[in-house]
Parts: sequence; C-alpha cells; structure tokens
Amino acid sequence: MEISSSILLPDFLPYLLGIFGLLVLWQYYQIQTMKGRILAIDIFDRSGIRMYVYVVADDRQACEVCRTAHATVFPPSEVMKRQFSPIKGTCNTPARCIGFLVGLYGAWPEAERIVTRLQSSRKREPIQLSQDELGEMVLGPWERSISANTDRLGIYILEAVLGDCSNPTIAMDKYLHTLEHAKEIRHMPLLVPTYLRLVDLMIGQERTVEALQLIEQFEKRYRDRTPRPYAPTEKQISLMKNKKSHLKNAARPAEPLPAA
Repeated sequence: MEISSSILLPDFLPYLLGIFGLLVLWQYYQIQTMKGRILAIDIFDRSGIRMYVYVVADDRQACEVCRTAHATVFPPSEVMKRQFSPIKGTCNTPARCIGFLVGLYGAWPEAERIVTRLQSSRKREPIQLSQDELGEMVLGPWERSISANTDRLGIYILEAVLGDCSNPTIAMDKYLHTLEHAKEIRHMPLLVPTYLRLVDLMIGQERTVEALQLIEQFEKRYRDRTPRPYAPTEKQISLMKNKKSHLKNAARPAEPLPAA
C-alpha cells in the first residue's frame, strides 16, 4: 500500500508570495531613494527641479530686503508664476544686491528632507532655512547621489556664495566653472548674477585684467538687446559699463609730472 507524500498548497499562495515580494521590493526602493542612490521621478514633473533656493551674496552693501530673502526655498509652482519675485518688497540697492535662484532636484538625504518639508508645508508655501541648514545641505554627500550631474552647477553656485568672502579664490573658480559649463535652460538664470559677482570679487582681489576680460565677455554675450528671458536689465548693463570705465582709468599709466 502506497502512502502519498505530496503536499497540497492553497491556490492563493502564489498571490500572497507575489504581494510579499512587491512589498519587499518597495521597501528596498524606499531605502535606496532616501540614500540618494535611486532617483524618484515624478512623471508629471519634467523639469528635473523640485525646489529653488534663493541666496544672496554675502556683501555688506546688500540691502535688508534682499538679506531677509536669503536661504528661502520655493516650490517650482511658485517660481513659474508670472509675477514671481524671490524678495518681499523692493530692493533698495539693485546695483549692489546680487541674488541667485538655484534650481535643484536634491536626491541626497539633507536635500530630501528639505524637499519633504517644502511639499508638506501648507499650500506648498516657501520655507526659510537657517544658515546652518543651508550649509548642511550644501556640504551633504550630493556627489554620491543620483542627481549629482543634474545639481552640480547649482551646488557650485551655493558653495561659492557661502564662501566667497572667506575664500574668494575657490569661489571665483566655481563661478568661472559655472560660466564655462552652463548649457541647459535650467542654468540660464545663474549667468548674469555670476558675471556680476565674479567681477566684484576680481576687482576686490585686484585682478584688473581678468575683470576687464570678463566684462567684455559679458558685453559680447548680451550684445543683442532683444528682450529675452534671463537677459540682464538695463541697470545691470549700465553697471558693467561703469565698472569697465573705472577699471580702464585705473589701469591707465599715470602721466609723468612736467619738469620743474
């Protein structure tokens, strides 16, 4: 007499195993996303930008209105509004206040936390970061994240702005790198303030020849006065002309005094 040793499995067991496998896979995906190793893509967001960070160059001449807006984070929906302005009120010294609106995806942990705060805020309103929070995000392991190539120039700008007073040489290198490698539409808003800030730093470091060359590059790049997005304003163009004139006068050799 043979005894059957087969085991009968419930018909629904494969479905349970499939669900369990999906749950394990989803948990793994969540962990990798939080570590910045997987880029979570929103199919409705094709810009690749999840937040905009507004920073103001650390200049003593910057007005209080612009200083107050420093380290403000905006959702893309806010920036896309026609009348958007990163500052509340009117800048008191537009010739001296230099602000950067930096778009980031932010796939490393420190940036992810800020994105989460922004997305969970009431009506996705802007949030203000402390200087420490901004520094932690910039110094985070962004180079090891999946968004490193996307966010590289933006991070370089943030690093430069945060350090251009304490270490102007390194900051100038990062500003120059931005001007040389800014090719995508996302980078266009960074160009004009980068030119303005870099010229100021070069003048402060007495690099007169390089400052003049940079102003000429600026004039050549924006010689077409046709209105277009991210082009310099008339005030900014006039400011560069004035700086060019002052630099040329300063570089001109002094005339010898007449003999007695």
